Amino acid sequence: MAVIVTVEIPGGTQEQYESATRRLGEAEWWPPQGFLAHAAGPDGSGGWRVVDFWESEEDFLAFAVKARPIFQETGMPPILPTFQDAVNVMFR
Repeated sequence: MAVIVTVEIPGGTQEQYESATRRLGEAEWWPPQGFLAHAAGPDGSGGWRVVDFWESEEDFLAFAVKARPIFQETGMPPILPTFQDAVNVMFR
């Protein structure tokens, strides 16, 4: 079953996010297995929020292991993901 992954990044900035996203897009393994969709923006309290859709929690966790060095190199604060089942994921 697909999952919604919400990632809170307290203290994260747009510059850090854009740097990390650019580096991820250059990775030989991008796009990662199970990735469906992604959206991100400021969280309203000085941090950053990401909402992703993945085929499974395991796929996201495997991605996080690969992405962790990139996040660290770009100064991204530690991520705090939460998971919930997605009953339906629709794309335009």
